[in-house]
Amino acid sequence: MTASDKAFTGSIPQIYDQLLVPLIFVPYAQDLARRIAACLPRDVLETAAGTGVVTRALHAQLPPEVRITATDLNEPMLAQAKTHLATESRIAFRQADALALPFADASFDAVACQFGAMFFPDRVKGYAEARRVLRPGGRFVFNVWDRIEENEIPHVVHETLQQVFPENPPQFFTRTPHGYYDTGRIEADLTAAGFTDIVIETVAHRSRAASPHQSAMAFCQGTPMRGEIEARGTPGLAAVTQAAANALARRFGDGPIEGRIQALVISAG
Repeated sequence: MTASDKAFTGSIPQIYDQLLVPLIFVPYAQDLARRIAACLPRDVLETAAGTGVVTRALHAQLPPEVRITATDLNEPMLAQAKTHLATESRIAFRQADALALPFADASFDAVACQFGAMFFPDRVKGYAEARRVLRPGGRFVFNVWDRIEENEIPHVVHETLQQVFPENPPQFFTRTPHGYYDTGRIEADLTAAGFTDIVIETVAHRSRAASPHQSAMAFCQGTPMRGEIEARGTPGLAAVTQAAANALARRFGDGPIEGRIQALVISAG
C-alpha cells in the first residue's frame, strides 16, 4: 500500500458516498449489521467507518439503547458520515486510528470494520487493538474484498486503466482494496493478534448502477484511484473516466448495469 491509497480528500468523500456506497457497499453493510445485532451488544465500536454506511445500518438494526461509536482515521470521510446521523445522540463520531484506538481495554461488546482492514499498514496490530477493546465473549466482525476477478465492474475499470496507461498502469485496485483476500493469511494475522475462534465466509452480491458512466465516476473519481489517474497527466481524469464508462457499456450495455461482487466476511473472538 502507498500513502496515496489513503487519500480520501477533496471531492472524493462526496462522490464515494453518493455513487460508490450504493453501488457496492450497502448489501455488505446490512450483512455486517445483522451479524453485529446477533451478538446482542450494549456498546459497539466501528473502525474505518468511512462515510458511515455501516453506522447507518447499525443504527437501523440495533435496539435504541445500544451505543455506537464510529471512528475513522480520515476526518473528511467522517465529516461526510456525520451529515447523515448528526442528530442521533446514541452515536458518537470520533477521529481515531484503528491501530492505536483511544479507548480503554474491554470497552465494547462488538467491533465492526467494513472494507477497512486492507488499508491497515499493520494488520496484526490493528486486529490486536480490536481484540484489546473487546469485552470477554465479544466479537470482531469485518469484511474484505475478494480478488478483483470476482468483482466484475471494478475489474473492467481496472483492465481499462491498464490499457490507457500501458507503460505505468495504476494498481490501486489490486494493491489495496482487492489485495487482501487470501484466507490463510487473514487467519494467520488474526491468530497472531490473539484471536482463536475465527470464521471466514465468502459472500456474493449484485452491484447495480443507473449507467456505465455512473459506475466509472464512482471508481475513477470517488476512490484514491483518482490521485493515480491525475498524477499521470494526459489524457486526464475526465477522458479516463469516459474510457472506463465506454468499456463498461461494451460489457454490460448502455442502460442500467449490474455485475457480481464478492467479499470475505470474517468473525473472530
